[in-house]
Amino acid sequence: MTLNKSSTSDLTRVVLQILWIVILIVACFWILRPFLLSLIWAIMIVLATWPFMLKVEAWLWNKRGLAVAAMTAAMLILFILPCTLAIMAIIDNADSIAAGVKSLSQQALPALPGWLSGIPIAGPKLAAAWESVRTGPEGVSARLAPYAGKLLTWFLSQAGSIGIIALQFLLTVIIAAILYASGERASTAVVRFAYRLGGDRGEEAALLAAKTVRGVALGVVGTALVQSLLGGVGLAVSGVPAAAVLTAVMFMLCIAQLGPSLVLVPSVIWLYWSDSTVWGTVLLVFTVLASTLDNLIRPILIKKGANLPLLLIFAGVIGGLASFGIVGLFIGPVVLSVTYRLLEEWVGETDAGPTP
Repeated sequence: MTLNKSSTSDLTRVVLQILWIVILIVACFWILRPFLLSLIWAIMIVLATWPFMLKVEAWLWNKRGLAVAAMTAAMLILFILPCTLAIMAIIDNADSIAAGVKSLSQQALPALPGWLSGIPIAGPKLAAAWESVRTGPEGVSARLAPYAGKLLTWFLSQAGSIGIIALQFLLTVIIAAILYASGERASTAVVRFAYRLGGDRGEEAALLAAKTVRGVALGVVGTALVQSLLGGVGLAVSGVPAAAVLTAVMFMLCIAQLGPSLVLVPSVIWLYWSDSTVWGTVLLVFTVLASTLDNLIRPILIKKGANLPLLLIFAGVIGGLASFGIVGLFIGPVVLSVTYRLLEEWVGETDAGPTP
């Protein structure tokens, strides 16, 4: 079977069209690459907060400009300002932190409180194990000192480029403000594009993606806010220095799914070390509550945004975080949920076949 001249010409034209489209996509991606992270973050923030923005617009006499200004100011105050202050505070105190890390190897761990050693059955064993670690040939402090130094060096290297971080934050705010101002047109264009690709199923997938982003944002950011506020109250009540900065750091850690324990547990140890047993116990209670609260709050908040299997969303959050970093918290659940819903629709449309 031979191809005629017309079919060969059509094949060449189709191949060149596809090649040209691929070149355009790659070129657009390469040009937008410096803005890609800020663009993704802005889209996620706008999708998550769009219903609230409409409420703010209704409160402000249906003035879109005032609503956009209010939402932009809220982003600066609630998210960007605390993160920036936390990073700048750690950079400003880098010398004292480094000195503390160096002196860590020369300090010994304190003895356990008497009430803890007096717990029936477990108390004596715990006290003996703690004493062997505390007075061993190489104490825990000496073992942890090199790792603490490496951790501090890595964080300072990441946070040292404060200008780049501030620029990324500024770009995120600007893009989010533009999307707030023209949200209806942008959403209509996305839905029409999805409908063009997959018809009704594509439109449903686009709406599902928006709901999933909103649900994950509500679950992740809402849980992080509750955990950091609870931990911050515990730090302030127990008298830990720089409670506000530590609360901002806790919020960043909770957003990254690392939890508030990385801040609260060292604070509890420091209080016990300083012979503040009562306040150390109070902060320990706050630590347990703040560390376990996410297991109760996050599933409820995520399910409110998107009615999907919790295991699917959990796998998307963890897998996305491991694959793409913090922004993967939103990308992972969106990809898995859209794929799951498309497969569900495809299987549901299967005609009744012969009985097996």
